[in-house]
Amino acid sequence: MVAKIVIGKSIRGILHYNENKVAAGEAQLILASGFAGEIEQMDFQQKLQRFRHLTQLKPSVKTNALHISLNFDASEKIDNTKMQQIALSYMERIGFGEQPFLVYRHNDAAHQHIHIATTSIRRNGEPINLHNIGREMSEPARKSIEKEFNLVIAESKQSRQEPGIKPADPEKVKYGRLPTKRAISNVVTGCNEQL
Repeated sequence: MVAKIVIGKSIRGILHYNENKVAAGEAQLILASGFAGEIEQMDFQQKLQRFRHLTQLKPSVKTNALHISLNFDASEKIDNTKMQQIALSYMERIGFGEQPFLVYRHNDAAHQHIHIATTSIRRNGEPINLHNIGREMSEPARKSIEKEFNLVIAESKQSRQEPGIKPADPEKVKYGRLPTKRAISNVVTGCNEQL
């Protein structure tokens, strides 16, 4: 498993990215932790407001949004229940277990992966320290989760992995739109890596 954390200033942007993927049929929301009510009934603004409520408690902290992706080896086949358990365990281990967060399962790449959207401002208005979160919190969490859930160990893979080109679905591709460009880019990149 490979974890990637992007720290930013816009939870709105992170939500837009993931919700647009859902609307395009390239992702699905599989977990909403710390949200009251039926998440399936919530619209974009209601999800955003849950995060905004926290960020407004400490407006002096401008960099307060986290976009985390957990990426799994292409050989692994993981169901939604196990993905949810992995996400919950990961968030707990990096100190975000009490934070509200949304977990989206994306199907727009050759490997399985999830995206997690959250904020670093706690209910009491105090920020969670994000300094070196990747090295100090995420790496140990990732390694223990690989063992706990019997996942492919990231270090066991060679630096050059087999290319995973996701074939473009000709029925979905429409000329002049981003998915067409992305599909072409995936093929060209995959071919260049073979050289």
